Amino acid sequence: MKLTLAMFLVIGLYGSSVFAQFSIPGETLDEWHGFKRHRFQVDGCDAWVVEPKTALPGRPWSWCMEFPDAFTERCAAPQLLAAGFHHVHIAVGHNTYGSPAAVKHFHAFYDLLIEHGLAKRAALIGLSRGGLYAYRFASERPEVVAVIYGDAPACDIKTALGGNGYGKGNPAAWIDLKKAYDFKDDAEALAYRGNPVDTLAPLAKAKVAIIHVIGDADDVVLSEKNSDLIEQRYRELKGDIQVIHKPGVGHHPHGLDDPKPVVDFILKHASQQ
Repeated sequence: MKLTLAMFLVIGLYGSSVFAQFSIPGETLDEWHGFKRHRFQVDGCDAWVVEPKTALPGRPWSWCMEFPDAFTERCAAPQLLAAGFHHVHIAVGHNTYGSPAAVKHFHAFYDLLIEHGLAKRAALIGLSRGGLYAYRFASERPEVVAVIYGDAPACDIKTALGGNGYGKGNPAAWIDLKKAYDFKDDAEALAYRGNPVDTLAPLAKAKVAIIHVIGDADDVVLSEKNSDLIEQRYRELKGDIQVIHKPGVGHHPHGLDDPKPVVDFILKHASQQ
């Protein structure tokens, strides 16, 4: 490829990887919402990377932590791809709830993506229980996260899954969660202080920007014990957070009829990294 002066300037700013297509040895290819998808395994888990038609300089990316095929058009990923983001996912199990074993897989996936030229700081997307996955990873490595987009995000296992007088709870999920975290009983699970609502200080220090979209009638993940607590505590820490409320809407549908406000928020804050 013959390089123009402008290309040399871009390489100087961002490195030659801006021109390289994403590729993993042994991968298979298909399409996801009209974009090329690379499928492969990482740390024993199925993973994929969707490639934009034209990557933005620096190769920013979004990472749907859970439910990547739920309400997708309403939850920003295709629009971010169209804007030049890569989009990724690794399947660590629906019933792992951001547990230490799940986060271990996230670390391995992140490290591989960086080795293959994606930007250092990611935009995390957490739908429902995916909020636990996003915040747990971010609390361990806040320096590699630019943005967290939580959509009806579970931010406290005690209420979002255990119920405990706040919302419906989910008895089967509560049992799975205790197994995933290796809690010996309810008391140990209820005493856990690694919930997203408890681990915000490192995120604020690293200047992670947060945006939530919540239904004000959500009786599965009650905002007063999840998103509302995140918002209150993050503002107290002088963190950057925006919350979009959907009056009269429950836990579903996720996202927005027009996700442009979320897309714009992610584009703005990812571009500042």
